[in-house]
Amino acid sequence: MKSFFRAVTAPLLASTLIAGVLPLSPGRAQVQESESPRIAQNIPSPDQVVECELLIVGGGLAGTATAYESLLNGHTVCMTELTDWVGGQISSQGTTALDESREQRNRLFYSRGYKELRDRVEKMYGELNPGQCWVSASCFMPASANQILMDMLAEAARKGGGELKWFPNTVPKLVELNADGTHIESVVAIQHSPAPGTPPINSDFLSAIFEDIYSFEDSARFSKTILKFVPAGIVLEGVQTQVPSRVDWFVVEATETGEMIVLAGVPYELGLDPRSPFNPSSPVLSRDPYCTQGFTYTFAMERTAEPQTFDVPDFYATYEPYYSWELQRNSLKTPEDYFDFVFTYRRLWNAKPRSEQNNVFGVPRMGVGDISMQNWTWGNDYRPGTEFDNLILTEGQLRAAGQLEPGGWLGGLRVDTLRRGEENAIGFFYWLTTGTTDSQIDSAFKAPDPYNRYLKGLDSPMNTAHGLSKFPYIREARRIIGRPSYGYEQGFMISEIDFSWNDFGSEFYQTTLDSSTYATMRRHLAGLSTVETLIPGADPNQFHIRGRSRIYPDSVGIAQYAIDFHPCMAEHPPEKPGNIERPGVRQAHGQAYPAQIPLRAMIPQRVDNMLVASKSIAASYSAAAAYRVHSFEWSVGAAAAHTIDFALRNGVLPYELVDDLPNQEPLLDALRLELESSGNPVMFPDTSIFNEDWNQWKPWGG
Repeated sequence: MKSFFRAVTAPLLASTLIAGVLPLSPGRAQVQESESPRIAQNIPSPDQVVECELLIVGGGLAGTATAYESLLNGHTVCMTELTDWVGGQISSQGTTALDESREQRNRLFYSRGYKELRDRVEKMYGELNPGQCWVSASCFMPASANQILMDMLAEAARKGGGELKWFPNTVPKLVELNADGTHIESVVAIQHSPAPGTPPINSDFLSAIFEDIYSFEDSARFSKTILKFVPAGIVLEGVQTQVPSRVDWFVVEATETGEMIVLAGVPYELGLDPRSPFNPSSPVLSRDPYCTQGFTYTFAMERTAEPQTFDVPDFYATYEPYYSWELQRNSLKTPEDYFDFVFTYRRLWNAKPRSEQNNVFGVPRMGVGDISMQNWTWGNDYRPGTEFDNLILTEGQLRAAGQLEPGGWLGGLRVDTLRRGEENAIGFFYWLTTGTTDSQIDSAFKAPDPYNRYLKGLDSPMNTAHGLSKFPYIREARRIIGRPSYGYEQGFMISEIDFSWNDFGSEFYQTTLDSSTYATMRRHLAGLSTVETLIPGADPNQFHIRGRSRIYPDSVGIAQYAIDFHPCMAEHPPEKPGNIERPGVRQAHGQAYPAQIPLRAMIPQRVDNMLVASKSIAASYSAAAAYRVHSFEWSVGAAAAHTIDFALRNGVLPYELVDDLPNQEPLLDALRLELESSGNPVMFPDTSIFNEDWNQWKPWGG
């Protein structure tokens, strides 16, 4: 048998700051200005000028949801995507195991488009969980997600009378703003296609082509088409007044890492927030922009009847000290139990369901023909966290690399870290099938299991020649700082205490926080008892702590998932023998109340015609750890679409819907009513300042 590893790793081996701030009440301290490569001179003339009512940059779940609702509303929608699939998490990133909260799933309390997605999965397979995985109620193939979503977009366009202009294999390159920097006038992007005589798309490791696809120039590998997106003329039937030119179109940030935030030059944050009354679990006192959540190249493997043989990857010894089953579990007794535990965790296809052979999680044990997707913390997660290896480059690193120069943008990621993430993922498959060591628990539980085939090729589940996902699963991105508003004088931000179920009266917080910080934290958690906390000399430990999330008057969507961390590693490189997770990051990890998506978290500073509909909303690192999963992305995308539709129809800008809060905003109320009426909820059932009975809503069991 030809060695897969020798063939696949040869080209892989050959390819070779925003200020930290302390929130005020509960806003942010002074924020460093962000540079931007937003106006370039002497750039190549565009090959094509494309008109849009809204441009969505990024075709992940948030971008797809924005497009879906906008098409139903009859708009001309342009959507770009780095890969050739829509869906992000559930397609190009391979994580087709839906992360959902238990009670929200039981009640099917989701945005209408997300419910339709789930219904279509069930219709396609005849069941919602064809993989019979145990991590989720639904595990299925990535290609199915792309097909379902493209069908949904086509039907939405037919039903609503909208038009979708779809640009796969396309990346943003340049944003042109008006003279005062408040309005995006055009966006330049680059679409790539294989050069004559070269292999098709998805033949290359991402790290080998990443910077090339951001270059204007044709290369030996790719031919480039330069696109310029501009506003389309707007005709609104039945509207007597002229729509102001300042509301001519909108741009939606829906990329995986917040590229448009940098290109538009708006303030943002990255990495760990400083410890404060609003993010009291943070392990740092000043911002650490290098420690973000780990990213994961997923892959698929098939259970075989006959043992497979593989040569050791050349780089395997580098990463082998990292891999582990993670924790010793009393219910798992043998190496086969552990392998079955991980294999069925995110199994995407169960060839022969056998209920009589269920494992400890109540799903059929692995069998011949089953296909499993791997997304494992101490496996193919790659978790850099220092200035020498961080994936998402900071403002200072971008400046030093010339990516903030006009036309200098190359995607804003460290290519070498992408490459190491690819190697780490391939090495994990070898460890699963052949490894005998375990970095975290007794190696007695690890034994070779060669009855597995790594699935690669353009007809494989990941649709890539190398078998890895087209793009890594990104858990944390650049995050905007919202505009100053009442109570958020230095910029709006969703914080940990806004929705965490944590015990903020525990010994950790009483001993770790200084007395002033601890009292302020408890005061902001008091809810209806806030007035009592203002009595001089009051004991903070006697302050009532509300049993619900903060309720936002501008909520335009819903989100619930536990605060879930895959922390960066403490030292460089992540795979260093004996390395540990960054201490303290998991302090915020745990249950979270049903929460809301405030419109203020989607509105960047300065730029009036851009909305954020992705993981880059204004949220602290701990809040972002919950606001990152599938149903959230759909809800925030739906909110962006309806906000844009409302703004275009009424000749207003999004910030004008919230700029007078906490006073009543009639237009905001009208928008929220439209969202609810369209089947896109803006709050969970029974949400009110008086209801603190949420025990049944714990996202994880218990």
